[in-house]
Amino acid sequence: MALQISPSILSADFARLAEELDRIADADWAHVDVMDNHFVPNLTLGAPVVEALVKVSPIPVDTHLMIEDPDRWAPAYADAGARSVTFHAEAARAPVRLARELRALGVRAGLGLKPATPIEPYLDLLPEFDMILVMTVEPGFGGQPFLDVCLPKIRRTREAIASSGLDVWLQVDGGVSEDTIERCADAGADVFVAGSAVYGADDAAGQIKRLRELAAAACAH
Repeated sequence: MALQISPSILSADFARLAEELDRIADADWAHVDVMDNHFVPNLTLGAPVVEALVKVSPIPVDTHLMIEDPDRWAPAYADAGARSVTFHAEAARAPVRLARELRALGVRAGLGLKPATPIEPYLDLLPEFDMILVMTVEPGFGGQPFLDVCLPKIRRTREAIASSGLDVWLQVDGGVSEDTIERCADAGADVFVAGSAVYGADDAAGQIKRLRELAAAACAH
């Protein structure tokens, strides 16, 4: 499986976002967290800002919608130019219908799960998604410590994907750093969201390379 690094701009300088996107040009994706202060206790940005970011980003934009009523709002992020749109299982009323609508708009459809949400109820739906996002912190704020209790869920999800024979990516988001990325990769993740670990480094490009190397080494084992 190809390993991908998706730095979260939640840890970037919001007053200099175009420049901050240039800092992560060596990554695979720019991860944009959309929060509505209802589904999670934080408020970030919406579709108009995502559209502006897409125009200046050197890499594809991966949107993570931590919002209520994604059935209504998620397609707007596809229209805004995001290449991947992930919504939460806990918020969607009709996740299959929404995933199909997103795919019809030409974007990758992802399903996000909070730490306490089991993967098992969604295993039969794997063919409907391009990516499963396992949150490794409680969604809402960057810089939280990694929750090791999520590793068994990552492993079970990877086993289910492998058994299905599907090309579904497995993303982890929350507390991913040099200290934790190897555990995530060993459990089966292949897309890694890292915010403060990248943007807190003096050399963001070097840190992206380092994270990629650590994940690859864990997979090689």
